[in-house]
Amino acid sequence: MIRWNRQLRNTAAAGMLAIPLLLSGCSLFGMGSSAQIDPPPGDVEAQMLQSLESANGTGRTSIATEEALSTVYLKNEQGWLAPVSLHLPKGDATDKQIRMLEMLVDGGPYQGTVPTGFSGVLPAGTEVQAVTLKKDEKLAIVEFNKSFGTYAATDERKILEAVTWTLLGDPDIENVQLWMDGAKLNEMPVNGTPLDRPLNRTLGINLELGDGISLSQTRPVTVFFSASTPDGVQYFVPVTRFVSSEKNTVTGALTELIKGPTRGDGLERVLTDNTVLKAVELSEDGVITVSIEDDMFEAGEKPPAQMLQSLVLTVTENAPDKKVRIWLNGQKDVIGMDNQKYGEPVLRPESINEIPL
Repeated sequence: MIRWNRQLRNTAAAGMLAIPLLLSGCSLFGMGSSAQIDPPPGDVEAQMLQSLESANGTGRTSIATEEALSTVYLKNEQGWLAPVSLHLPKGDATDKQIRMLEMLVDGGPYQGTVPTGFSGVLPAGTEVQAVTLKKDEKLAIVEFNKSFGTYAATDERKILEAVTWTLLGDPDIENVQLWMDGAKLNEMPVNGTPLDRPLNRTLGINLELGDGISLSQTRPVTVFFSASTPDGVQYFVPVTRFVSSEKNTVTGALTELIKGPTRGDGLERVLTDNTVLKAVELSEDGVITVSIEDDMFEAGEKPPAQMLQSLVLTVTENAPDKKVRIWLNGQKDVIGMDNQKYGEPVLRPESINEIPL
């Protein structure tokens, strides 16, 4: 865990990923608030082209053949699953889910697009033979080859989480069913995790069970802490915990976020030791206002973008499709170190953790 101090606050923007937020219907890009996007420098564009060529092995790929960013869940060096937004090569729309899952294969066809410090959780040799969507049930049926069952027992939970959360990024998918070698799986092939019902968000991700937790009296919430790549670039890691079922979901999640990580393993807290949650209010137009107090921030001082972005991600993960605004120490015009206006309603970003290769 880290303890924020003034020096950390003044340098918190360094190495931090800029997450584009949707503010009042307009996109905010990069570290500023201008909606104009400058073209990438020549050397950056060349690196992007080279990485795409390496991924396909053809040497003929160009930026024009990319799809929009797609978010997949990869394992970092400490074993945490994190959402990573990557470019997919263009192809038939029905194959998009297959290509996303192929990005999860260790040493698979898209290994060249995976940032340093991350890896796929599906065992080498795994093939995604089909992904069939039953739109009326919002169900994705995933068919793997026999190599899917060659993973280590300790990876079983991570595989379930990574596959499920990757597919749930599609708004048409709420449930996932797994097949292997032409047959439906009623349990996982190595450690026997039951699969008697479809997988969905109730599965959680990077699950943390506290001591003495009674699952019958609790509900899951997912919060976003911070971690760093080997090159020092910060990104967000979701962690699912359980809170009392009597608590409001968003309030319970923010309370856990303020507590910070319960163990090390590369996770860092995003709020200070002095943060106090004063109120969580939902307006009639669907905006959630989060009011926090922290005497370490002076009036008019810009809080770290890392802190504010984590609040937005945590709230919108537990209250989907809601807008969020953050008020700090009674101030309603909160502007982060990334110069984005968090005191005005923002939507959840369309992509998370665009990490350089």
